[in-house]
Amino acid sequence: MSKFNDEQLKEFSRLVARYPEGKQKSALLPVLHLAQDSFGGWLSAETMDYVAEMLQISPIEVYEVATFYSMYNLKPIGKHLFEVCQTGPCMINGSDDIIEYIGTKLGIKPGETTTDGMFTLKTVECLGACGYAPMMQMGKHYREHLTKEKIDAIIDECRKNAAANN
Repeated sequence: MSKFNDEQLKEFSRLVARYPEGKQKSALLPVLHLAQDSFGGWLSAETMDYVAEMLQISPIEVYEVATFYSMYNLKPIGKHLFEVCQTGPCMINGSDDIIEYIGTKLGIKPGETTTDGMFTLKTVECLGACGYAPMMQMGKHYREHLTKEKIDAIIDECRKNAAANN
């Protein structure tokens, strides 16, 4: 099982120190982000158990949070995670068509990863950018006013970057 290294333990302590004594559970969200970033971009059951142990809370308290929020990945993801908003404003502006197009183009359904491990397609609730619908998040960046042509360009860009880094 993976454990935090010294640098990650230091960050863990900094996060927990934000909250009053005995209220370490309040650090759960940022600690889950730390764990996800530290252990391959997703949260295994072992990782969630480790977080529970570190925060001195029960594992179910961690599972409840990790399964509720779409920002936590509960299985391995591809190098590029396409998180497509599927709520009202995006849907009205064609997000369903974008989700279907990405799925067809990459040969995957929402929640799946391409066989080469390059792309994961995920549908999420509101990303707070309704004026730019349909849109998706890729890491820390939003891709807005999506069209099939923009999706093609994004996929090509990801593949070119991967080829350049190999």
